[in-house]
Amino acid sequence: MQRTNADRAPDAPSAGRGAPGGGFGYSEADAEKRRGVRRMKTFATGLLLVVALVYVLAKWAGSSGAGGWTGYVAAAAEAGMVGALADWFAVTALFKRPLGLPIPHTAIIPTKKDQLGQSLGDFVGENFLSSDVVRSRLRQVGISARLGGWLADPKNADRVTAELSTALRGALTVLRDSDVQAVVGEAITRRADAQEIAPGIGAMLGRVVAEGGHRRVVDLVCGRAHDWLVEHGDSVMAAVSGGAPGWTPRFVDRRVGDRVYKELLRFVTEMRDMPEHPARGAVDRFLTDFAGDLQTDPETRQKVERLKSEVLGRGEVQDLIASAWGSVRAMIVAAAEDEHSELRLRVRAALLSLGQRLAVDDRLQRKVDGWLEGAAVYVVTTYQGEITSLITDTVAGWDATHTSKKIEAHIGRDLQFIRINGTVVGALAGLCIYSVSRAFGG
Repeated sequence: MQRTNADRAPDAPSAGRGAPGGGFGYSEADAEKRRGVRRMKTFATGLLLVVALVYVLAKWAGSSGAGGWTGYVAAAAEAGMVGALADWFAVTALFKRPLGLPIPHTAIIPTKKDQLGQSLGDFVGENFLSSDVVRSRLRQVGISARLGGWLADPKNADRVTAELSTALRGALTVLRDSDVQAVVGEAITRRADAQEIAPGIGAMLGRVVAEGGHRRVVDLVCGRAHDWLVEHGDSVMAAVSGGAPGWTPRFVDRRVGDRVYKELLRFVTEMRDMPEHPARGAVDRFLTDFAGDLQTDPETRQKVERLKSEVLGRGEVQDLIASAWGSVRAMIVAAAEDEHSELRLRVRAALLSLGQRLAVDDRLQRKVDGWLEGAAVYVVTTYQGEITSLITDTVAGWDATHTSKKIEAHIGRDLQFIRINGTVVGALAGLCIYSVSRAFGG
């Protein structure tokens, strides 16, 4: 007949293999423990047979007239047998039915496995996952002070910096550029659409004009205009002459063009060289009025908003916003890979500073410990059911036979000492009882 895994010898090496039904697998260590349990069983059973033989011999000697001492020996041996049998029954009933008989409340571990798992889960939840226990234990550990002392060591700070850099590079590698670009572009566009920019631009322009910051721009424009006119005088005169009526003489057109060019060059030169030129004052007044309109005039503000929407809606602008992520990503990756980059140096310095403060600052230690305790308490109280269900569900998934054999392999040797002790204690108790009864004439 084919044997199942449950019938196979449990001490056969099967390291790394799970038992049927999600139960335990037996390793070499389990097999060795199982052999130790069998040796102790043999010894305990042998002791029972010895006291039984002693009982038989004592009774035989007593019936043969060997003397009163045989009664003491027989009483001790008889009580030893009772104690040995009682403890054998108790130990065996934990793991299986004694002699295969369907005696109630036997084979406790195989039949009550799920209830034991539930009880174990409840016990762990009530006594190990309570908020008071978690807070007390974390407070005793002093995580923040230990963490501070550990981080204060430059070697450890270098190690954490390197690990953070690796994690950052990994995260940036996993992220899809197209997804990030879409998110960045959408976020910037939505934020820009929601924020009216005209008042801010007006306030900034007003401050610039009030402080005279715009004058450098006017100086630059006037200088460039003067230089352009000097280099392209012929083009200006040709443009003026070309716009004259066809019936005017050509020499008149040239004189008019030359006059216009000289006046224009003079005007630009004076505006460039005279800070108090009336045209500059007109520019100042125009910019001041425009700054005010940007902040208070509804029509101007609406025009700016429409212009903003048109600019943001252009494909070139969206492409520019999206492409910014690629530049930022490349910059961050390069900084994370370079041990001497400003990013890594700043992170390392921050870790060292944090470690030194945590190591000596009691107030900061209490604050960090409070955060850690709060987080741990939240986790254990919120997910206590899930944590304890890991125990109950795991035990429920174990095969009952293999579970029983596995547990017996680990604690069975100690349980056999109960049988041995029961034999010895029973014999001594029987001897004492017999002795007392004989002393009082029993």
